[in-house]
Amino acid sequence: MDQRAELSEFLRSRRARLQPGDVGLPQLGRHRRVPGLRREELAQLAGVSVAYYTRLEQGNGRNVSTEVLDSIARALRLTEAERDHLTHLAKPKQKKHRRMGRPQQVRPAIQHLIDAMDGVPAYVLGRRLDILAWNRMARALLGDIAALPPQERNMAKLVFLDPNARDLYVDWDAKATEVVSVLRMYAGCSADDPQLPGLIGELSVRSEEFRRLWAAHTVTEKGHGAKRLHHPLVGEMTLSYETLTLPDEHDVSLVTYHAEPGSRSAESLRLLAGWGVDEVTDARADARADGPTDRPTE
Repeated sequence: MDQRAELSEFLRSRRARLQPGDVGLPQLGRHRRVPGLRREELAQLAGVSVAYYTRLEQGNGRNVSTEVLDSIARALRLTEAERDHLTHLAKPKQKKHRRMGRPQQVRPAIQHLIDAMDGVPAYVLGRRLDILAWNRMARALLGDIAALPPQERNMAKLVFLDPNARDLYVDWDAKATEVVSVLRMYAGCSADDPQLPGLIGELSVRSEEFRRLWAAHTVTEKGHGAKRLHHPLVGEMTLSYETLTLPDEHDVSLVTYHAEPGSRSAESLRLLAGWGVDEVTDARADARADGPTDRPTE
């Protein structure tokens, strides 16, 4: 991906979301030709010249200092993830040559670990949100990942291209935004990944929602939180998730789901553990055939 273009578009998108009043500047004039802050207003806030900031926003961040980036990040009210993303785009690190086109593999010990997590859905994500490994409970909860061709085992593809995902995630819009934001974060520090443009291109062609969210330039790191899911066999559950980066593998992470002990969701998860993957797959197919069901909305 073109790192300079990404830097330019990211800065413009962050500048466009701020109004003068948001940062303590007077609102001069009723009609502004562009949304958000002007370049000269942002340069004033960051304490740099307009010409300097303009060069940066045009994608020329080669010689920018960390101090200037920090000033611009403060002026733009960037989150910590957005600050990191800006740094990745403006000052990309020289990485050792990696054969990024070669499929990633998970160490056997990691597969043994997640297989031993009885009753806990767990899977491993790699570059581009590829699903590298999973246990039986992950298949029962998310769908039969093992039945997919290897090139389709990707979380972004599942969320945007698999209709079952819209049934599974009660707040599908939030899940979709999270997936795009994590993928955008990855793109900022992995512009040399030769397979990334193909994935972005395929999702953009096949999903209007993905195109819209990708154009928003939101970024975040996958961390922890809670999600409401609606399963065709056990109904609605609220599950917490944790994301753990694996040692010596900065672009590989383990994701686990669990329910609050003693809760209805914990009982539902226990019941789900008693079903076979084939039975869950059949239930999903029956639910799709029956059409949408009435269930709680956000």
